[in-house]
Amino acid sequence: MERSDKTARELYEAIKANPTRKRFGFGRRPALINIDLQNSYTSVGEFSTAYETDPKQLDYVNALADAFRAKHCPVVWTYVAYMDSGEDCGVWGTRTDTPDSLQNIKVDSRRSQFDDRLRIDRKRDIIVNKRMASAFFETNLGSLFTFHRIDTVVVTGGSDHHGTYKPDLKIGVGRGDLDVPDSALAGLEDRRG
Repeated sequence: MERSDKTARELYEAIKANPTRKRFGFGRRPALINIDLQNSYTSVGEFSTAYETDPKQLDYVNALADAFRAKHCPVVWTYVAYMDSGEDCGVWGTRTDTPDSLQNIKVDSRRSQFDDRLRIDRKRDIIVNKRMASAFFETNLGSLFTFHRIDTVVVTGGSDHHGTYKPDLKIGVGRGDLDVPDSALAGLEDRRG
């Protein structure tokens, strides 16, 4: 390991500026995955667990989904919903027990339903009821992406609550590196101020 007094940003910029670095970017076969855009998280004023990031977020998601379908690329929608007993929520259901707790998002409830503003093609789009924190871990997405020969994933939707809060969670399994373009962070940095 190399010791350095550089900040993480300075190290990143130095690596990025390295001309011998192999170029990478958008692959040959993308898929769009929309994470948990269900009423429990999008219906502000109806559910205390809902939040709004950009007022046009769902419009942007719809436009992306339309564009992916037009190119015959897979569109995936995930949501969380659990049995009446909540036992299929596993340990996630042991953290709290309030009406707004995760295990109380029941199958076919208003909380579990996708936001009405979304344009979901229920005949073509892939819908995944995920029961864990990640859309990629312990779901069939890896198999679906292999079947469809997906090499690039564009992700929209709600927070996946990783990082320092749940550092042991795996967001995906696959080949190659996770590439988040700098342009995706520009808007976040502007808002952070």
